Amino acid sequence: MKIVGIIWGGELPLLKKACESQKISYYLNTSIAARDEHNLKKIISNLNDADLFIIHPSTDPFWDDIIPKIPEGIPVIPIGFDQEGLSATTVPINVAVTASAYYIYGGEKNLDHLIRYLRAEVLHEDMSYDPPEPAVWDGIYHPDADRIYTSTDDYFTWRGKTHTSTIGILFYRLYWANRDLKVINALIRRLEQEHNVIPVFCIGTGDADLGARPGQEVIDHYFTGKIDLLINLQSVTLSRNTKETVEGLKSLNVPIIHPVIIYNRSQADWEQDSAGLTASEIGWAIVVPEFLGMTSMIPAGVKSPDDPLMGETEWHDPLPERIDRIGQLVSGWIRLKQKNPAERRVAFILNNAPCASIEATVGTAAHLDALESVAQILQMMNNAGYTVDPPADGKELITTILERKALSEFRWTSVTETVTKGGALALLGRETWEPWITSLPRKLQDQLRETWGNPPGEEKDGVPAGMIYEGKLVITGISYGNILVMTQPKRGCAGSRCDGQVCKILHDPDIPPPYHYFATYQYLVKEFQADAIVHVGTHGTLEFLPGKSVVLSDSCLPDAVLGPVPFLYIYNTDNPPEGTIAKRRTAATLIGHMQSIMTESGLYGELSELADRIDEYTRARDADPARAHALEHVILDLIRRSNLGQEIKLEQIKESGGGMDEVIKAAHTSLTQIYNSQIPDGMHIFGSIPIGEKRAAYITGLLRFNQELRTLMLDLAGLDMIPKAGEFALHRMLDDQAKKFVSALLEGENPRNAAEIALGERLIRPDSPLLSQVSEKVIELSDLIGSSDEHEALLRALSAAYIEPGPSGLVSRGRTDILPTGRNFYSLDPYSVPTEAAFRVGRKLAEVLLEKYRTEEGRYPETVAVYWMASDIMWSDGETFGKLLHLLGVEPVYRQGRVTSLKILPLSTLGRPRIDINVRASGILRDCFYNCIDLLDDAVAQVAALHEPDEMNYVRKHQADKSGLMPRIFGSRAGTYGMGVNLALYASAWKEETELADIYIAWNGYGYGKGVYGRPAHDDLIAQLKTVDVTFNKTATDEYDLLGCCCYFGTHGGMTIAAETVKGQKIATYYGDTRDPSQVEVRTLAEELTRVVRTKLLNPKYIDGLKEHGYSGASELSRRIGRVYGWDATTGQVDDWIFDDIARAFILNQENRDFFEENNPYALEEIGRRLLEAHERGVWEADPDVIEGVKEAYLMIEGWMEDRMDGSYGQVQGGSIDIYTMNDISAWKEKIGHMKGGK
Repeated sequence: MKIVGIIWGGELPLLKKACESQKISYYLNTSIAARDEHNLKKIISNLNDADLFIIHPSTDPFWDDIIPKIPEGIPVIPIGFDQEGLSATTVPINVAVTASAYYIYGGEKNLDHLIRYLRAEVLHEDMSYDPPEPAVWDGIYHPDADRIYTSTDDYFTWRGKTHTSTIGILFYRLYWANRDLKVINALIRRLEQEHNVIPVFCIGTGDADLGARPGQEVIDHYFTGKIDLLINLQSVTLSRNTKETVEGLKSLNVPIIHPVIIYNRSQADWEQDSAGLTASEIGWAIVVPEFLGMTSMIPAGVKSPDDPLMGETEWHDPLPERIDRIGQLVSGWIRLKQKNPAERRVAFILNNAPCASIEATVGTAAHLDALESVAQILQMMNNAGYTVDPPADGKELITTILERKALSEFRWTSVTETVTKGGALALLGRETWEPWITSLPRKLQDQLRETWGNPPGEEKDGVPAGMIYEGKLVITGISYGNILVMTQPKRGCAGSRCDGQVCKILHDPDIPPPYHYFATYQYLVKEFQADAIVHVGTHGTLEFLPGKSVVLSDSCLPDAVLGPVPFLYIYNTDNPPEGTIAKRRTAATLIGHMQSIMTESGLYGELSELADRIDEYTRARDADPARAHALEHVILDLIRRSNLGQEIKLEQIKESGGGMDEVIKAAHTSLTQIYNSQIPDGMHIFGSIPIGEKRAAYITGLLRFNQELRTLMLDLAGLDMIPKAGEFALHRMLDDQAKKFVSALLEGENPRNAAEIALGERLIRPDSPLLSQVSEKVIELSDLIGSSDEHEALLRALSAAYIEPGPSGLVSRGRTDILPTGRNFYSLDPYSVPTEAAFRVGRKLAEVLLEKYRTEEGRYPETVAVYWMASDIMWSDGETFGKLLHLLGVEPVYRQGRVTSLKILPLSTLGRPRIDINVRASGILRDCFYNCIDLLDDAVAQVAALHEPDEMNYVRKHQADKSGLMPRIFGSRAGTYGMGVNLALYASAWKEETELADIYIAWNGYGYGKGVYGRPAHDDLIAQLKTVDVTFNKTATDEYDLLGCCCYFGTHGGMTIAAETVKGQKIATYYGDTRDPSQVEVRTLAEELTRVVRTKLLNPKYIDGLKEHGYSGASELSRRIGRVYGWDATTGQVDDWIFDDIARAFILNQENRDFFEENNPYALEEIGRRLLEAHERGVWEADPDVIEGVKEAYLMIEGWMEDRMDGSYGQVQGGSIDIYTMNDISAWKEKIGHMKGGK
């Protein structure tokens, strides 16, 4: 007799034991094992001689392969909680129901008699059996108890209370029933060293038919009001409704830690795996708990080694070191909770961007004024009873930091100056730091010595020791009583320099940070004895240190550096990709903050004058032809002076015989595009809620995506139309009316009166049905904004309270559900992308891209290279993913909103060749959405296997001379992040474009796909790049743009320069635009750069908004200008007039220069130096007068810097540009050559 089975897993050992004891042949697998193609084939093969097939139905697609291949006559017995699964039975329904009862009740006896029952009732053997034996559904378990307790009073009467704190442990009943309790026991033993422990098992969501209470009721019964922290090992919602579960957890109001048991891998397999978990494991073990506000996904157990007699087991062994880490972290949260505010010690860490000048970028944070935020947080903490003497405002804070040089050494700062001026919190001798270093895993100690020399650092390969003063490690920061404010240490370089020699991370992305980086965090935990560490703003470097993607080990650098301390992270709610990484890799509790107010860019200067003259021309064209003719000359002159001629292709229009009307139409369309682009109105300050006109502007921006306000204004005015792209005046009128309408509503006017105030005499349809609908939404949004309490959320987190989870995303794309802010935000279901709507947008994007290229080049591109970012999935549900699939001629197949398989479109339907793809996947996408990489790789493999002509299948064509499938998806080395090219540009570590191409290939030549995770594939990348005809990225929002981060030019620009270098010719560079999914556009990279520069960087409205934030605003402007240089160095797509106008606006403009001198002279120095470098390298062919002005101004700026140093404090680089390339550094050159060789 033989039994074949596919079950969930936990019951596997006891079912195998039952079969062994009854001397039955078996082939039993878990559902997860069945997802593997090899295992699936073995299961199907074993069915051929099976007598019984026991299944636990699931939504897995492998059933589509199994069901048709079940031999006729084999009894199929479905078991499990899901009643719908009974439809799969081929035995009488009562038999299947009874079999499920054995399974559900669980335990050794029930599972043994399950087999006996099936043998007797299905196979009609002479076999006795007992009926299913019910057991308790929930209760308190303890390894020393001889019974299960159902009352905490009875339990503590037996166990006693010996500690002042109590920890709850919630785990699956399955572990208890199947005796899989080693991990649970280890947790109990460790926690009981310092706390009382209540270990409770239950069935997650419960089962009313069985009388099993849902987890939320179990929590209320055993834990509410009785515990200080919950360890929840369950990965499911605790009721049938997620919202209900969250409400229950809010009532419990304690931190919830979610250790992970790695079900299907041994300790050795987990330790060697750079991912940590598979994509499917992340889906249920990480994503669902995040939806419920759980944190700290630390691995607690792994699969036990396979039994030599029983084969594969599904029992689990504890990871002692990781369980100790969980215990330490629990104790940290309890200490935080038990201290009163006056006793709590908290460290706030500000980000900075060393590559763009440490001195100029203290408090770097996307759309957040971190300096003013911290100042106001400290004032709030003072009012809440914390022992802190807060700065008056952000300006006082940054002034103190810079005057004391309380930051890492860099171009204008030496460690001697830091110590002399009072910026050192501590000087650490060997007796202090040595135990910290020697306690690290040996592997990390060796890596530190190899990279930075012997501790605490020494000169090595021309790189000086970092932050060492008279042999001691210098910890920098400012003390405000029990609160510290610090800048994050440098991650990948050392010394008072920035060049290709000291930029060690440029040579190798896998290096550990310097000793000083480790020492800073260890100082906070061990010496300062911080009760909590708070990172401020999006984002720092800690979460991007090398190591596993999730379920980190003690050898993973984020874990090794941070230590077991409660870790809070103030993060932008519109940035789920990077926030998710911070949560998963640093055990962070996120406190999401509000976005900046978004407003229309508007027009300014000559652009505004041009719009006015065009409107004047339009009115005069028929009424006053002479006036119109005179205006033609004025308009053409303004088009040239505003550098709009190239954008609208003025000369081409004239050469083709186009008249003035065509020129006007093109100019009007361009101006409307500029006007309709949105820009942030300054930065958000944590805890500040927009009021009055600012709230009206915020709401107006929120309702922009779906055009609700514009549509209402049109309807109220009796206009049944949608404004066209070139109808600039109408857009402006509608937006003015919308702002008045929203303001009136917020001031208390009823909708009818608000409409009258907004439209005046233009109000035609006051009874519009849209009026009440939109008005209600405005008031609802205002209430949500008003209920955001970011300060209170932070105070609650610092009191070890539960922080409610919430969604994340872009409010500019209609995601108003992210309000209110102040929640611990999460991302989305990775198996839902691309959504059907996103695929339609992606399909349109591909079609527009191909049509544009074919129009310009007269043929289809053979390969499109794409920068694929996690933001595509988290912001726009996979629009780029959909585009990639459609380029291949493939579309997703959906089941209940999830992608389950792929469909290949026939060429007759596609109507064009299948386009090959070269994808650079971001590290965040790799870590969060590997299932998407798998699916895309599967699409490539299926297309490559088609028997189609090469001229109609470019994937097949490019694969023809290769053995095996060449990867199409590439990225950085497993466990690392970054693209390399940006670092080379910032460090001036290049002379020739080929060097930048080599760096891109070396950093990004690792292949990813099904069964391939970070395999060195540099030769394949080079081969692929030779076929590239166009590189591509896209924007989905104006909240972020291609000047918002160095990753854009580093990757898209790096990809472009690499492709052009290996191909030996220029290629097209495109940028898609899905800000309005109903009007998908594709433009050239040069056009997109110009749009962003016009609407933001050169826009007085944008500049003035940033200037309100002083130092932080100046820093943002400086970093954006540096990225303009990065784009031009990698692609040559930045017009010279842009650099000219940047110089005029910031270096040569006296008012702005005075602003920088007062608030952030380091930022202006960075701007001036980058402009001079751009000119000297030939990147910028400057206007002669402009470059002379820049040179003169820079000499003055250098004088400012020297005055601020106020003496000689050791050698610093200052404004010198020192060029060290890979050709100057033998070890780096050898490593690049080794990687490029694919060895």
